[in-house]
Amino acid sequence: MFEVNELIEASGGELIRGNKGVRAGGISIDTRNIRPQDVFIAIKGNNFDGHNFVDEAVRKGASCIIRERSDERRTTNDERRKVTIIEVKDTTKALGDITRFHRQKFNIPVIAVTGSNGKTTTKEMIAQLLSGKFTVLKNEGTKNNHIGLPMTLLRLRHGHSFAVLEAGTNHPGEIDELAGICLPNVAVITNVGPSHLQHFKDERGVYREKAALLKYLKSPRLAIFNADCRHLGPQILKTHKSRVIIGFGINRQADFAASDIRIKGNRLQFVLNHKYSFSLNSIGYYNVYNALAAVALARVFGIGYNDLIKKLGEFEFPKSRLKLLKLNNTNFIDDTYNSNPLSLQHALDVLKDLRVRGRKIFVMGDMLELGDRAEFYHSRAGQRAAEVCDCFIAAGELSGSAIKEARAKGLSEGSVFHCSDSLQARDILFKKITPGPDDIVLVKGSRSMKMEEIFNT
Repeated sequence: MFEVNELIEASGGELIRGNKGVRAGGISIDTRNIRPQDVFIAIKGNNFDGHNFVDEAVRKGASCIIRERSDERRTTNDERRKVTIIEVKDTTKALGDITRFHRQKFNIPVIAVTGSNGKTTTKEMIAQLLSGKFTVLKNEGTKNNHIGLPMTLLRLRHGHSFAVLEAGTNHPGEIDELAGICLPNVAVITNVGPSHLQHFKDERGVYREKAALLKYLKSPRLAIFNADCRHLGPQILKTHKSRVIIGFGINRQADFAASDIRIKGNRLQFVLNHKYSFSLNSIGYYNVYNALAAVALARVFGIGYNDLIKKLGEFEFPKSRLKLLKLNNTNFIDDTYNSNPLSLQHALDVLKDLRVRGRKIFVMGDMLELGDRAEFYHSRAGQRAAEVCDCFIAAGELSGSAIKEARAKGLSEGSVFHCSDSLQARDILFKKITPGPDDIVLVKGSRSMKMEEIFNT
């Protein structure tokens, strides 16, 4: 897939051993799945150092090693003399640089999706809507960072018609880096909310980070954005007039507007532009926004409404995102994938609107990376929980603020519980609250709180 001289040009590296004209295979950063003739890039991560696996890569047939100049380990044995070696300053940066070089070989639309919430679902919806007529490359799951996105894009081949890439961030500058690697033609921004405030400080900082996706747009320089988002819509329209801009929203003058939104059974229904009726396999109202973004993108590339209605109706939402499930004869809403103030608000809105004969129970884990706004947002979560649910279990140190507010807003002492982690929350739920068939339990928390352990009974 690459010639050595291309790898040197793309990475700015120095050839230590080998021939520039030799052709290498694909790119690998993991010796567990490396193939003969692959290029092995020795990435240094938080929990591993690829330089420790160079010997294994060579044994498995790697034809080229890209390593850092500063690494003290050097190739000396006879076995490695057949292996081409390139040295670079930073192997992670080299991975991105090589990916950008590879991306520029292809004249196909690259679509990048970001946002505080909904980006994975929107990415999956877009890929499904396009895949009926086109061959689509996409991130697997949530591999959306400085490693996952490049490794996805390096799988791009001439048989692909589109690349649909999710771009994630939790530190300033990460979207700028990812956009500079994938050079998107279309940017989709689902929303801007209070996420990762420990690093972005406030929602204006979140906006600046997400909007960096627009900096590297290539022709036709199309931006699809949530026109209802108060931090996003006005700013996009004001500051990015040189792009082609399409807005989506609810009950307003957006290019793609939804109305008549309702839950029927376990399906979410809405009408697009007062004409086209859609039905989704979801109980989350905010998935209307994700669907609108996907429909807007698909219409740009000529997918007809009949196909869109059918494919969205069949769409299976990613796991642990407002998924209904039954456990121990009790109904649960599994929203354990992650949590921030905006997604928690959406989940509680769903719980509020559900009609049940029994109790509404909320099991909440801490929302992390909120910096000095953590107490405020957890207190607000407790206030909202008191308005919506009959029983409230909060796990984690930060959630103490939520418990305090829930009690202040009227939840009785016997219906509010604070504990340290998800395992204790599970014990309280099944041994003290003991939900039954008429109850419904919402479970949600930040990823590292492991709230999915509630279901391991």
